Amino acid sequence: MIDCRILAALAGVASIGSTATGQTLPTHRLTAALAVEAASETVAACAKQGYHETAQVVDADGAVIATIRGDGAGAFTLDSAFYKAYTAASFKNDTLALAERAKGEDSIAPLSKLPHVMFFGGGVPIKLGDETIGAIGASGAPGSKLDDACVRAGLDKIKDRLQ
Repeated sequence: MIDCRILAALAGVASIGSTATGQTLPTHRLTAALAVEAASETVAACAKQGYHETAQVVDADGAVIATIRGDGAGAFTLDSAFYKAYTAASFKNDTLALAERAKGEDSIAPLSKLPHVMFFGGGVPIKLGDETIGAIGASGAPGSKLDDACVRAGLDKIKDRLQ
């Protein structure tokens, strides 16, 4: 004999499936070519100032699209740049602003214990209107505000071609 609760649960799942049919979420994707261009410009902007930078570009889900490790950039910058990009994409906000929110009362600092989350400047979301379609993270300059400025140079290089 089949338990009535199992039968009711199966009926509920079947009805949810029938009402959800055909519903999708429209999304936009950042091309690999634009991601490489943004990463390259980020590294170049810092190199012009004498900084050894790494840049990583991720998609909206935080998966890496492009990585450029500049000449002389330390190995740690690979992880740090990824964490900043991942955080900016996941929180849909720049990491300088998030770093401020991690201070004081009602701090978001406990969230930094999540994997790949870093509340330190140098991560900026890439947006198409209100939709976050990716993020750029950078590491290697002597300070998070400098990393942030280099990332913004990378974003400025591609922003007019985002569609």
